[in-house]
Amino acid sequence: MKKIKLANRIDENGLAEFGKDYQYGEDITDEDGILVRSAALHEYEFPKSLLAISRAGAGVNNIPIQRCSEEGIVVFNTPGANANAVKEIVICSLFLVSRDITGGMEWEKQLADSADFAKSVEKGKSAFVGPEISGKKLGVIGLGAIGVLVANAAVKLGMEVYGYDPYISVNNAWALSKWVRHVTNISELYGECDYITIHIPFSEETRNTINAEALDQMKDGVRILNFARGELVNEEALLKALEEGKVARYITDFGSYRLAHSDKAVCLPHLGASTPESEENCARMAVRELQEYLDNGNISNSVNFPAIMEPRTTSHRICIIHKNIPNMLAQLTTVVGNSGINIENMANKARGEVAYTIIDTESYVDVNQFANIENVIRVRVIGE
Repeated sequence: MKKIKLANRIDENGLAEFGKDYQYGEDITDEDGILVRSAALHEYEFPKSLLAISRAGAGVNNIPIQRCSEEGIVVFNTPGANANAVKEIVICSLFLVSRDITGGMEWEKQLADSADFAKSVEKGKSAFVGPEISGKKLGVIGLGAIGVLVANAAVKLGMEVYGYDPYISVNNAWALSKWVRHVTNISELYGECDYITIHIPFSEETRNTINAEALDQMKDGVRILNFARGELVNEEALLKALEEGKVARYITDFGSYRLAHSDKAVCLPHLGASTPESEENCARMAVRELQEYLDNGNISNSVNFPAIMEPRTTSHRICIIHKNIPNMLAQLTTVVGNSGINIENMANKARGEVAYTIIDTESYVDVNQFANIENVIRVRVIGE
């Protein structure tokens, strides 16, 4: 029986994907896997039994990735599973930062008891007017699953769309509308666009992507949307730009005390992926990734290990996580050969400093023989 710890509430339809030989719950100990959404795992002491963590969502800054890699724990996320939900709220936010809809709503509530309500509304409504988005230029930073959907939707709304992503995948490039102008210099996007929306992963390298230097390159009165991560925008520089009018409006799903007190910022309570459909999609995908790795050793959508998807055709599968250094494969295959066992299938891929090897055989091989090899991080055998 494989044991899965739930670090957060996980959609029941997603959990239903588990097979009958799985046990899951919040009180599970000595778990084989962890399902998590937003719970912080940096201080969590991983049991030796833990093989994988699956994040029902895209961002993994709540998981200690380096520690997981060192301990041979595969970390998965679910890219694209919540993309439509985030796309919809971004499109909604284009209107919210263009026309002061929320400000107008709050102001009208204050007039609710006015004796001359209709006349007061008509007289004061000009304070909340704003431009149409049709015909305006939108810059999309990051053309992953969400960025592509946002760009394509904006094109259909009549916007002139600029897209920037030096690492765009082949599949996303094919999915991108031909009407999106793909720029290779982000300064061009900054200088041309009336609206800018950011959709890149957060890391130390991308922290403060929108900083004082970037803001200086933007048009006066630019409107900025951030539904990726709060740390991608330097708050100090942004608040200064809002105060000076360089940035007309800012809307984010990652508010703060200071932003909440700015009348030019709109802060939402992290609603981007908060739809029943998104939560179910993320849960189903996270469970399937976790189950495929625990049952078959296959890896897809891992943030710290290479992708390997090999069909099971033999009774035994040896899964070896090791350092990506010369002569490792020779040592691994020597162990199998010295055991008098034939290798039916083998796959090896590397990612940075770590590598992952699958060896399929019809006979059992003692895992201790692999574990004793220097620079092997983790080894297990799946099968009879």
